[in-house]
Amino acid sequence: MLESAYSRAGHLIRRTYQISQALFLDETAQLGLTSVQYSALNAIVQLPDLDQASLSGVIALDKTTLVKVLDRLVAKDLITRVRSTTDRRCHVLNATAKGKKAIADILPMLDRIQERLLAPLAPDEQVVFLALLSKIVQVNNIYSRVPLDQELYDGVKQRAEANKAAAIGESA
Repeated sequence: MLESAYSRAGHLIRRTYQISQALFLDETAQLGLTSVQYSALNAIVQLPDLDQASLSGVIALDKTTLVKVLDRLVAKDLITRVRSTTDRRCHVLNATAKGKKAIADILPMLDRIQERLLAPLAPDEQVVFLALLSKIVQVNNIYSRVPLDQELYDGVKQRAEANKAAAIGESA
């Protein structure tokens, strides 16, 4: 009976998530960030002047939890959160120098986490696994309690690419 339950997709995905979180915390301990804090901070670094509501849609995190995450990032001096001058209901988010450094510092750690997590799979299996996992997430996004806003994500992604291109142009 237990074996039947343990072989189901939901259980295996939950266990994979638990292992992934353990690896994340192990690799990033000196940064003092959770994976959710990283996700929010990364989006804020990539998308200056992002508002809280858009961030919620971009990282697929409910607004109540997001406020707590942002409170922690502000307390760690990784981001600033100020009221919008054009819409008093909105808060605009930006990364501090310390927040930008944390994102730069975490990138090699993320590579190690992925290597460790996927180590049991051959390289070609890793590609297939990630493609299938992405397909499951994309197709089933609508069933999420907090679905990723794909339209908003695509627009924000284009903005990030434009910002990156402009930064490269300025440094050339």
